[in-house]
Parts: sequence; C-alpha cells; structure tokens
Amino acid sequence: MPSEPLGILLLSGAHDRAHYAFVLASGAAALGRQVVLFATNAGCHALLADWSGLTDLGRDERVRAAGVAGLAELREAARDMGVRLIACEAGLRSEGLGTSQLLDGIEVAGVATLLEAVGAGQIISL
Repeated sequence: MPSEPLGILLLSGAHDRAHYAFVLASGAAALGRQVVLFATNAGCHALLADWSGLTDLGRDERVRAAGVAGLAELREAARDMGVRLIACEAGLRSEGLGTSQLLDGIEVAGVATLLEAVGAGQIISL
C-alpha cells in the first residue's frame, strides 16, 4: 500500500467530477492513505453546505437510484475518514463565494498548502 499522500485537485464545478473526487478521496482514505482534497474555482461549490451550484445536479439522484453513494454520503464518509478538505482562498473569491457558505471544518488556504501537504505524493486533477 502506498504511503505517500494523495492530493486531489478539484477544478470543475460539474457534479460528475466532484462526485468522483470524493469517490477517490474516500477510497484512498479507506486504504489508509493520507488524502487532501483541494477545491478551487468552480470546484469550490462541492465544499459548500449547499452544493446546488454544481452543474448537472440531477445526476446525483440518478447515481443514488443506481445504488451508488451520492455526493452527500461521500462527503460525509470522506470527512469521517479524515480526508483533509481545503477550499482555495483565491478560488472562493473568483467564484464570488464566502467562507461562511462552506461546510463546517473546511480549511481555507492557498495552493502552497496543498503542495506542502502532498509533498512527493501524487496529485490527481479533476
């Protein structure tokens, strides 16, 4: 099992990419990896308490109807497994979003924090 941290860079505000970012984060955390999910630009919507700003919201209902965990369940699982969730300060500003809109416990930081946390580990962009 790899011991290097996994960084997930979520740039997209599309439901399918946000959903899969949390699938990857939860899966890696379940395998014992340190995981950092860093959302920026439109991807910041996935870390809001109200994630209705993501595109193709109807997809969540279709995913759940197919027996797959929806975004709310995946976000909760990721948090329960200790995935470090960070919203990019500049990304929030560029989207016109405030920190008060974030889920409780979401860090706000810059890309240097992501790079430092991942170190020599992997970074996946969605």
